[in-house]
Amino acid sequence: MISDAKSGRVLYDHDPGRRLMPASNTKLLTSAAAMDVLGPGYRYRTDVLAHGDREGDRLDGDLYVRGTGDPTLLAKDYDALAADVADSGIEQVTGKLVADDTRFDSQRLGRSWAADDESAYYSSQISALSLAPDTDYDAGNVIVEVVPAEKAGEKPKVKVTPSNSYVDVETTATTVDKDGSDTLTVEREHGGNTVTVSGGIPVGADPKQEWTSVWEPTGYAASVFADALERHGVKVAGKTELGEATPAGARRVARHSSMTLAELSVPFLKLSNNNHAEVLTKTMGYETAGKGHGTWDDGLKAISGFLKKEGVDTGTLRQVDGSGLSRMDNVSAGHIATLLHSVRKKPWFKKWYDALPIACEPDRMTGGTLRSRMCDTPAEKNTHAKTGSLTGASGLSGYVTDADGRELAYSIVLNNYLADSVKDIEDSIVVTLASYGKDGKSPKDGTDGKYGKQDDGDGAKHDKSAADRAGGAASSASSGSSGSDSGLECSWRKPAHC
Repeated sequence: MISDAKSGRVLYDHDPGRRLMPASNTKLLTSAAAMDVLGPGYRYRTDVLAHGDREGDRLDGDLYVRGTGDPTLLAKDYDALAADVADSGIEQVTGKLVADDTRFDSQRLGRSWAADDESAYYSSQISALSLAPDTDYDAGNVIVEVVPAEKAGEKPKVKVTPSNSYVDVETTATTVDKDGSDTLTVEREHGGNTVTVSGGIPVGADPKQEWTSVWEPTGYAASVFADALERHGVKVAGKTELGEATPAGARRVARHSSMTLAELSVPFLKLSNNNHAEVLTKTMGYETAGKGHGTWDDGLKAISGFLKKEGVDTGTLRQVDGSGLSRMDNVSAGHIATLLHSVRKKPWFKKWYDALPIACEPDRMTGGTLRSRMCDTPAEKNTHAKTGSLTGASGLSGYVTDADGRELAYSIVLNNYLADSVKDIEDSIVVTLASYGKDGKSPKDGTDGKYGKQDDGDGAKHDKSAADRAGGAASSASSGSSGSDSGLECSWRKPAHC
């Protein structure tokens, strides 16, 4: 569906009410709802609290680390919290360290998420207390780096980031001859945190990095925090316990505040981060339900309530998660187009719009999943849009300014194709829109009718030759790929260049 972004007038549609798998276009619904329900200034807070009596440098009781869902916590942030605990004068804890993740419920994985994605970093478990390995903020993951040895037959060197004692690495891999095949695999066992590095890596090969999710991210965060406490001279006598609520009356000794939601929306939308989408969904559930834990059900109710207020017919769509990773999500292009028009009047719109990927902007945190698409076309640095990809499902929805300076909103959702990718088709459509003027001419080349014809009364009718011509430049920059992971969002195929 294509519409005038300002007026909402539909210019062209084709099966706009057909419900399809939107893939990561679902994040448009979730992110807009989060900006409205939580507000762009919303922050997460992670606290360390002492429960018990203080005797000098000794705490006769337990130490709690309480999370509220922050997906941007890094190892250095836990280290800073530990330093603050030490600065508060606590050097001994006679009780235990408790990781309080009770802000959310204990359901870690979304509805109908694929079982064979369970260890994939883009399918990481959802917890109110977690940890990210780097500033992409992929919470609940570690990075495993494998460096070949200098001689064939020797084991490669393996490094885990962040360094921790929670994830165990078993290396059966070997370094093979320089001309040998790279058969290296990195896999985590189901139900545990043993990562096996197997296969071969050639002498002289570049280091290989793999992102993998951990089993039970609360324990992962607690382990890294416990190590940080030890480094800062805080000794905890007891074991680490997970999932216990902080007692009333516990005293705060340290706090970390996250970036704002508006700032978080940049890595969330630019890199299509699934964990962020689900954390925000549960956060909305917690903040709106007014009791208990943050749940998917309550969060989805909050999203639905927002969409209904914006004129989206929620009785004709199904959303079961925040990210679109579930193949049970059913949303139409018409639903998305309605939302794109409605949110333009919101006070937070500009921040949300800027957080969307931008075509052919080379910086990852600007161009995001569109940074190598539609280059050398009128859509370059023009269209702001959310991508979406699963096997057999693709989407591109957002905004583009046409040749006359008119802003258009568009939603393209494609399903059930057998080709490796349909990104070139999406790009062709958007380039055609960016090239189009009311007189049928593109100011950039002066051609008449070469980029399509417009019926200014009933809608824009783009002929096949227009899409073909516009697609010539677009297809060469499209991120479509072949192979077993061709259905994945580009940013999910780390460290691929999108």
